[in-house]
Amino acid sequence: MVSVMTAPNTALRAVRTGMRMSQDDFARALQAAGHRVGEPNDANKRLVQRWESGAIAAPRPVYARALEVVTGLPISLLGFAAVPGGHVADDAHGGHDLTSPMSSLATPTPASRPTTVHSSYEGVWLSRYQYYSSGRGDSFAGQHFVVLLQHGDRLTARSLPGSASSSLSLDLTVDGAVVTGTWVEQTDPGGYYRGARYHGAIQLIAEPTGRRMAGKWIGFGKDMDVNTGPWELVFRDASTSKATLDRYNTTAT
Repeated sequence: MVSVMTAPNTALRAVRTGMRMSQDDFARALQAAGHRVGEPNDANKRLVQRWESGAIAAPRPVYARALEVVTGLPISLLGFAAVPGGHVADDAHGGHDLTSPMSSLATPTPASRPTTVHSSYEGVWLSRYQYYSSGRGDSFAGQHFVVLLQHGDRLTARSLPGSASSSLSLDLTVDGAVVTGTWVEQTDPGGYYRGARYHGAIQLIAEPTGRRMAGKWIGFGKDMDVNTGPWELVFRDASTSKATLDRYNTTAT
């Protein structure tokens, strides 16, 4: 029997509020994420409340995967209690942390997941891109350590906060060696771009080794012109444990 948490899960609450989502918004995002990866769930506001209050020690696997998709962070960083053997577990009473019979029937078996994915890309990667600043008349490079998570053919990458003064997120889909998706960067409030938020599209080619992806980004500039430039992701570590992420939570080089 798994003991019930008594302390509130402040880490999960901080992540949710940092995403500017209400508990209702967060629950809807979890449901949408479940449908995208072929694992429907019954997340609702009450369930989010029970997680954040500590009434549920750890989410069931179907919710753990949805939480990783929505937040872009490994479950180990979302404030849930560790369970011996590395598994997540339910509150002893189950409560709302249960899928409905229809959801269970709708969940495909692992064999039905896409088979075009080369391998697991999960882990810590070094993200590097180049861009031209028209205001400064020169080219610059942006670097972040990102934690990359994989669920089927979908990849999410979020920068470690200590690796750069800006924050970066990538949402990608893998089709064989082709990796396509979108990027968002929130610039440093005290920097040249004064906290401006930029976003665009990205397409990369994954090398056969699975240790490097390289391609191009496209996005709008300060004067609303459309720019492009090179972008690469270089593999650094397969672990997404808190100890590993703490080690890479430093200026990217």
